[in-house]
Amino acid sequence: MEENTIRQTDEIEIDLWEICLVLIHNLALIVSVGIMVALGAFLFTQLLVTPSYESTTKIYILNKQENSAVTYSDIQLGTQLTKDYAELIQSRFVLEEVVQGMGLDLTYEQMKGKVSVTTPTDTRILAITVKDSDPVMAMKMANAIREAASVHIMNVMDIQAVNVAETANMPMKKASPSVLKNTFIGGVLGVFLIIAVVLVRYLMDDT
Repeated sequence: MEENTIRQTDEIEIDLWEICLVLIHNLALIVSVGIMVALGAFLFTQLLVTPSYESTTKIYILNKQENSAVTYSDIQLGTQLTKDYAELIQSRFVLEEVVQGMGLDLTYEQMKGKVSVTTPTDTRILAITVKDSDPVMAMKMANAIREAASVHIMNVMDIQAVNVAETANMPMKKASPSVLKNTFIGGVLGVFLIIAVVLVRYLMDDT
């Protein structure tokens, strides 16, 4: 029983060592394929993938009477209401108004796909981010959405004022795709793929 166990262990060690030798023997091939796939991913990302740019504008909403003090309960309530505000910002009323006002050839669904609204924890600040292939258009759309949404929020929620915390600026760097990330992933996938091919050929070789 013990002899069989020792023999099986020896066979496993021999197999692992042989596999390592096979990989070392094919190291040049593995590295070459990894570099080629990484280069392909780099060229594909750089030349064929349309870059996207993001521009963000921020608004601050405070529902209070003039000269009245703001309590902690007001802050908590305002934080909960920011979810409602986010829905209003991405509403059909607001986005279609922006599309028509800017003369964009976009449907409501297409426009909504470009817009995201986030809220920092325990704040009444809403960040409106627009993604587009044109950095100037991303900035213009973000500011237009902020203006239209501010009016809509005040009318629907009976808010006294929606203040501009930050206007959208023209993005100088693309948000996606990441050339470095895609190149790295391509290289890693290429290496794993060729290793799998080498091992399959080794395991199927009966000679």
